[in-house]
Amino acid sequence: MKTNQYVVIMAGGTGTRLWPVSTTAKPKQFHDLLGVGKSLLRMTYERFASQIPSENIYIVTNEAYDDLVKEQLPELGEQQILLEPNKRNTAPCVAYAAYKIASKDPEATMVVAPADHLILKEDAFQHTISVALDHAEKEDTLITLGMHPNRPETGYGYIQYIPDSSVVKKVKTFTEKPELDLAKKFLESGDFVWNAGIFIWSAKSIISAFEQYLPDLSEIFSEGMEHYYKGNERLFINKAYTQCTSISIDFGIMEKAENVYVLLADIGWSDLGNWESLHEIRQKDESDNAKPDNALCFNGKGNIINIDQSKLVVVDGLSDYLVAEEDGVILICRKNAEKEIREIVNSVKQKKGEQYI
Repeated sequence: MKTNQYVVIMAGGTGTRLWPVSTTAKPKQFHDLLGVGKSLLRMTYERFASQIPSENIYIVTNEAYDDLVKEQLPELGEQQILLEPNKRNTAPCVAYAAYKIASKDPEATMVVAPADHLILKEDAFQHTISVALDHAEKEDTLITLGMHPNRPETGYGYIQYIPDSSVVKKVKTFTEKPELDLAKKFLESGDFVWNAGIFIWSAKSIISAFEQYLPDLSEIFSEGMEHYYKGNERLFINKAYTQCTSISIDFGIMEKAENVYVLLADIGWSDLGNWESLHEIRQKDESDNAKPDNALCFNGKGNIINIDQSKLVVVDGLSDYLVAEEDGVILICRKNAEKEIREIVNSVKQKKGEQYI
C-alpha cells in the first residue's frame, strides 16, 4: 500500500428515489439494501480498505449523519470524518477533502467515490483503481470511470471519449441525463459511456482545477490550510460553507477542464439509484420477483418487495410493482415510477409533515 494514496467517500446524499426506505434521517448509504448484513457505506469502506491504508480513508458527510458514520465505521478517527454543515452538492465536498488532505500530504493522489454504489467485480475494480492512481500520480489528469451502457438510461450522465489505443482515453464531451431519444443515439454510437461518478486525480491536479474553474471555492478552502487537522477546523468549515455556492464537481470542473480522461471499466457497477436498479441486482424467484421469504406473490411478475422480516405480505395480481415499507410507511406503486416517487415525497412532506421524509 502506498502511503500517499487516499480515498474520499461521499456519504451526504439523501437518496429520495428509494423512499420510503431511504429518508432524510437515514439515507440509503446507511442501509443494508442488498440483504448482506452490511450497509452500502460499510461495503464501500471495506472495498477500499483492502488496497488503501485505512488511515487514509476519509468520509465526507452531513453533520446530521456523524453518529451513523461512527456507528458503522468505528475504525475511523475524528479527523477522517469531514462534516458538512449544509448541503452544497459535490464540488464543495471535494474541495474540502482535497485541500485538507493536501495540507498534510501535497503529493497525495485521491479516489473520490460515492458511498452508495454497488461493485460486483471487486478484483476488477481494485485493478482499475490501481491503474488510475498510477496514471494520476504521473500525469496532470482528472480521471473518471466510464461504464459501458447496456440500455438507453436517462438517469445517468454520459461521457463521449476519443477512441484510441490508450488505456486512459481523452474525454470529448459530457452530457447530463439526456432525453430518451438522445440516450438511444448514444447507445448506438458506441463511443459513449455512463459517468459512474468515481474520480481519480492528484491533490495538485484537482486543486489547480479549482483555482482555474471555481476560484471562489478555491479561495474559501485554501484559507483553511492553517486550520485543517486542528481544533478550530470545525469552526472554520461552518463559516466556509455559508460562503459556498451549490454546484456539482461535474458541472463546475469536469465539463470545463481540458485534462479530463476516462478509464473504461467492467466492474459490475450500479448506482442503486432507484427501485428498478435495485430489482436488477437482487436475487429473484422464477417469476422475476425480488422479494424476501416472508413475502408471497401470486399471478404477477417483475415485482420488488422490501418489507420488515417480522411481517407477512401477500401480493396478488400485480406485475412490475414496488411494495416497500419502513417505519410504518408503506408505498405501493409502479416499479419504474421514479419521477412519480419524487412527486409523492413532495406531497407527503406538504400534507403529512417532514417526519415521514
